[in-house]
Amino acid sequence: MIFVTVGTHEQQFNRLLRAVDELKGNNAVTDDVVIQSGYSEYEPKHCEYKKMIPYSEMIEYVRKAKIVISHGGPASFLMSLQFEKIPIVVPRKHEFNEHINDHQVEFVKAIEERYGSIIPIFDIGDLGSTLEKYDSIIASKKSKFISCNKMFNQKLMDIIKQWEDVESK
Repeated sequence: MIFVTVGTHEQQFNRLLRAVDELKGNNAVTDDVVIQSGYSEYEPKHCEYKKMIPYSEMIEYVRKAKIVISHGGPASFLMSLQFEKIPIVVPRKHEFNEHINDHQVEFVKAIEERYGSIIPIFDIGDLGSTLEKYDSIIASKKSKFISCNKMFNQKLMDIIKQWEDVESK
C-alpha cells in the first residue's frame, strides 16, 4: 500500500494528488493507494482518499504502508522516519499556489543534503520513475540511514553501562 499525505495546510496540493491518481489510473502504480487530501480540490478517481485523518489513523497508515509520499512539511515526513521508512517528499511550491513561499523546497533540499534520509521530488514528472525504482533507491540509502531513536537509545544504554561499571567497582 502507498500512503500519501499532504498535511493540514490550508492551501491545495492538487498537483501531487493528480500525479498519484494518474499513475494509479494508468496502472503505473498497482498497489492500493490511500490519500489524505487535506484542502485540495482535486478528488482522486482511482485512489481511496479522505480529506482529514485523525493522528492515530495516520500512524496506522504509515506503519502499514510500503511507501509513504509526503509534502515537505516536517511533521508529515518525520512520522515516516520514526518507523524507519524512507519517504518520498514532494515540497509544495509557491508558483502553483500550494504555499505562501518556497520554504518547503529549501527545507527538503537541506534535509536531503544533510541527512540523505528522504527521497526528494522537485519535478512532479519524476514521481513515476521514482516509484518504479523505489526499492533500489532505498537500498542505497538504508546503509546511510541513522535512526535518531536508535542512536538516543544506544547512547542512553552506554551511559547506564558506564554507571553500572562504576557502581560495581
